[in-house]
Amino acid sequence: MDDQTKNIIKNHIDNNDVCLFMKGTPEEPQCGFSMAVSNMLKILEVKFNGVNVLADQSIREGIKVYSDWPTIPQLYIKKEFVGGCDIVKEMYENGELKKILENKGISYKKD
Repeated sequence: MDDQTKNIIKNHIDNNDVCLFMKGTPEEPQCGFSMAVSNMLKILEVKFNGVNVLADQSIREGIKVYSDWPTIPQLYIKKEFVGGCDIVKEMYENGELKKILENKGISYKKD
């Protein structure tokens, strides 16, 4: 990965408390896994930035190197890599995602 791509990825992560690297946009996801994570964040009313990896091949490949994680979507909360769809879904279902949001000071919809 070149420095420019690394800096773009790092800027997205550093400048957004919740950042989702996904296929498509939160409004128009282009894959079911990206839609699932995006929808979980929307249900929790979490303000997040969606980065469409389909718009830039270097970011699409670079994020996998950056995180050392092979799949997209990838969720970052306060600069920390949380996981992909399966991990986020499990955390959503067992309440762990809310704990992370709360511990990191991110507002979300409480039950």
